Amino acid sequence: MFQREFALWLVAKPGTKLYCRLSINTQLLARVDHLVKVGKNNFRPPPKVESSVVRIEPKNPPPSVNFQEWEGLVRIAFVRKTKTLSAAFKSSAVEQLLDHNCQIHCSLHNIEIPENVNIAEKIQTVLENTGYSEKRTHSMNIDDFIRLLHGFNLEGIHFS
Repeated sequence: MFQREFALWLVAKPGTKLYCRLSINTQLLARVDHLVKVGKNNFRPPPKVESSVVRIEPKNPPPSVNFQEWEGLVRIAFVRKTKTLSAAFKSSAVEQLLDHNCQIHCSLHNIEIPENVNIAEKIQTVLENTGYSEKRTHSMNIDDFIRLLHGFNLEGIHFS
């Protein structure tokens, strides 16, 4: 049993107002179902908030995704969930982070660090090639994010 607002975040679907990082991360790892609303008058003394009962069943086996990479992508994408992904990734802070991660990844895996790589162009190319450049985060489902993460990783762009 959870506070109703939290429960609604857990079960929120893409395209709804409550869909957020909590929703997608929970639904990546578990099947989540809203079972019943519990009114505040069912308690003595009555609390100030409504409650809901939610069933959370872990997925077995869990999806084969690098969770650190996943969280890095989702964190960037959901900063402004109503913007297009192209706009979300144009931030200079995001570009610097991904450029830094690329250099670390190359160093750790003995890959030659490419010279004069324009990370902004590389990001935009991935977004366009995957077809998500003009998509908005709040309308994307788990499969969309997995495809996008795969596209970034194929181009050597990493989030952790």
